[in-house]
Amino acid sequence: MARPPLTLAALATAAVPGLEVQAAAAHTRRSQGGFDAVLLRTGDGRHLVIRAPRSQAAESEQSADLVALRSLTTGIRSRLPFAVPEFVGQAPIDGTRAVVTDLVPGAARSADELTAQAPLAESVGLAVAAIHGLPSAFIGEAGLTRRTAADCRDEVVDLIGRSADTTHLPAALERRWEEAADDAALWRFEPTVVNGSLTADSFLVDADHVSGVVGWSQLSVGDPARDLHWLLTSRGQAADRALEAYLVARSGAADQHLPRRALLYAELELARWLLHGVAVRDESIIADAVGMLDGLVSSVHDRSSEPLAAETGPILTVGDVERLLDETPRDHVPREAGGAMLTDAYDFSDLERVHDEPVGDLTAPIPLDLSDWGDAAPAEPAASPPPASGDAAARAHAPRHDAPPRDQD
Repeated sequence: MARPPLTLAALATAAVPGLEVQAAAAHTRRSQGGFDAVLLRTGDGRHLVIRAPRSQAAESEQSADLVALRSLTTGIRSRLPFAVPEFVGQAPIDGTRAVVTDLVPGAARSADELTAQAPLAESVGLAVAAIHGLPSAFIGEAGLTRRTAADCRDEVVDLIGRSADTTHLPAALERRWEEAADDAALWRFEPTVVNGSLTADSFLVDADHVSGVVGWSQLSVGDPARDLHWLLTSRGQAADRALEAYLVARSGAADQHLPRRALLYAELELARWLLHGVAVRDESIIADAVGMLDGLVSSVHDRSSEPLAAETGPILTVGDVERLLDETPRDHVPREAGGAMLTDAYDFSDLERVHDEPVGDLTAPIPLDLSDWGDAAPAEPAASPPPASGDAAARAHAPRHDAPPRDQD
């Protein structure tokens, strides 16, 4: 049962000594949420928000968010081109606690709206790049999580395994995801500061720029691709501008496989939704997740979804290469490579040219794709399950979450 706004307003005066509340109103950006939230107008003209969790999960999220906000010092915040909520006070209520923060101005937008126009899309890309460009020392000082690239890969492997254990994961997707997890090149990246739970709901917008970012409970050092997964499933016309702005702002610090890992994380959101349904024993959520997974199988089968693992041919010996070169007609013209991502919005080859390719291990064997040289026959495509039919296939490109999103911090 929701707590009345006046109850929370009175509690705010206990949380913040000397606070004078002139007006209070329920505050939420969606019809449902994990918190009771009230917007307060104070006697000195400030606007504050008080939030009280409705569940144990919301309480845990709020506690982690509070630790993260306190770690974002004035110096760290000065590096960000947007506002972040500031902790004002707290007070106990019903065995938990209500937390008061200042109100970050701005309006919520859907993922498609955030990427509909170039100016706003570019602001989104720059906002994410600013987070990833923060110095990481404060993460350790605050006792927050630091993950290596290997840790990030291990978490993906564990997620795939738990999804397969449900017996609801299609074999084609299990194979696709495992191949990506096994691709060593995909996991060669430098971990950065990440928000960790970034979605379209995290952004607040004023006109054509990001005015604030809320929801910092997963602040850590980890895979920067994790903060971009939602972007690769948006359908705004300027979605590519957001990713390009991000890559340019990172000044070559982003690895060339970041878009592929972001797409992997986007697809794995379906697995997370499935596991959520299994955890709460909700057959409707499980059926919804299975339908979207089947639709994703269809897109993989008809190759409308971008491959995840780096596509390379067999590693050949020097003798094999010399023989193929001798047998290859000099007027041979290689086929053009092409492909589209899950949203048909990006071309990885175009995006990878935005920044310099990092230097790899110079002592490692060089993988050469010579499948269409000379007499070498191209490899047969792997067999895939038949495409899914019905509405599930059409919805697969847009992983959605019916679990209540966060209210504004």
